[in-house]
Amino acid sequence: MEKVIDESVQGNSLSTKNKKANTRKLYIESYGCAMNFSDSEIVASILANEGFNTTQKLEDADLVLVNTCSIREKAELTIRKRLEKFNAVKRTRPHLKVGVLGCMAERLKSKFLEEEKIVDMVVGPDAYKDLPNLIKEIDQGRNAINVILSKEETYGDIAPVRLNTNGISAYVSITRGCDNMCTFCVVPFTRGRERSREPQSILEEISDLWNRGYKEITLLGQNVDSYLWYGGGLKKDFNQATDIQKATAVNFSKLLEMTAIAQPKMRIRFSTSNPQDLTLDVIKTMSTYDNICNHIHLPVQSGSDRILKEMNRLHTRAEYFKLIDNIRNIIPDCGISQDIIAGFPTETEEDHKDTLSLLEYVKYDFGYMYSYSERPGTMAARKLEDDVPEADKKRRLAEIIALQRQHSGYRLQQRVGKVDEVLIEGESKRSSEHWMGRNSQNSVVVFPKENSVIGEFVNVKIEDCTTGTLLGSIVKK
Repeated sequence: MEKVIDESVQGNSLSTKNKKANTRKLYIESYGCAMNFSDSEIVASILANEGFNTTQKLEDADLVLVNTCSIREKAELTIRKRLEKFNAVKRTRPHLKVGVLGCMAERLKSKFLEEEKIVDMVVGPDAYKDLPNLIKEIDQGRNAINVILSKEETYGDIAPVRLNTNGISAYVSITRGCDNMCTFCVVPFTRGRERSREPQSILEEISDLWNRGYKEITLLGQNVDSYLWYGGGLKKDFNQATDIQKATAVNFSKLLEMTAIAQPKMRIRFSTSNPQDLTLDVIKTMSTYDNICNHIHLPVQSGSDRILKEMNRLHTRAEYFKLIDNIRNIIPDCGISQDIIAGFPTETEEDHKDTLSLLEYVKYDFGYMYSYSERPGTMAARKLEDDVPEADKKRRLAEIIALQRQHSGYRLQQRVGKVDEVLIEGESKRSSEHWMGRNSQNSVVVFPKENSVIGEFVNVKIEDCTTGTLLGSIVKK
């Protein structure tokens, strides 16, 4: 199931000496991965200094930006439908400008301006600092485009505007790009080479969040475990680093430790990991510090060694099982989630059964499951025929989802009778008398409010569960 989210947002504007008076309204929608939502906060920060306040009302906007996802065809179709909506609004507000940001913008480039006549501006993920210049161009009636990929940009010097926030949880970006050339994935082409952000800027951002009342952060990257800082961002240059740089380099395990020590009361999560890069050091660091959550999102994509090879995944089924065993041995209480693709080119029924057997072995807490969708420009699109019938894709996906639901229920049932620390995030969707929050394993917990408040950590005795939610009550201190 692909997680695609619409989000109109309202955020705070930064106060700086170069900031222009805020007289224009910005409306943003973000789709796809958490990195896109994090990027939207960077964009809002940059434009706050250019005189834009964000608004939740599309009809009030002077500038509409849609931060796009290219990982699935469905996401692109959704975005094109949204552009039709913006076109209708533009007929009543002729001065309205529309820009497309993110991965879809980089992938389609100038074609967007040609195909979607409503679009005034196209901006790739590494070009957001150029937005002030691009807006000047469109204000003068010219289309504007910048989709150049950078080898240095991390936006580490930008203080994000927190959009539509609950004031409790926030994303902190630590890496950008990806060097893993999975044959099904567009990310290396739309976000470029992997590069890491300077650790001190990460710690300063987290400290600022704590001082502003935030209680939980998620360290974010396409592949957080590949984080490596030695005075330069690109990993390929590490071989040219000095001996001192290599000796003092900060990898992800060290960054995780630095973060946990610097903010011992801040709850820490991270996403996303790749199996070949998740080291024992990271797992041991997680087990050492109580404020690092016991949850790892560990995409596997397939349970078949043959399909994993076709995907250019740099792990085997056996290696993945060994990693799972190590996690369970070091952190027995760890929640583990997955990404799985059904119906990848050449996938047979035996390959599909291998995926089902892998699910049985791991029994994930939850997962994101979807059928294969060919993405133009990827190696799979160039080299492999999309030859699995759609009916087989749908059936296999349904079987995967059904099995995952069983396992999700099993994992939730295992928590009944335990006491979990829960960070209160807001009201339950079904009852104004109950709070909802998440435990360390990233499971949703619902419980009566009593005298507790949003942003508070409470101990909850788990008394029951539904198919996707834990139910309990606060333990009196």
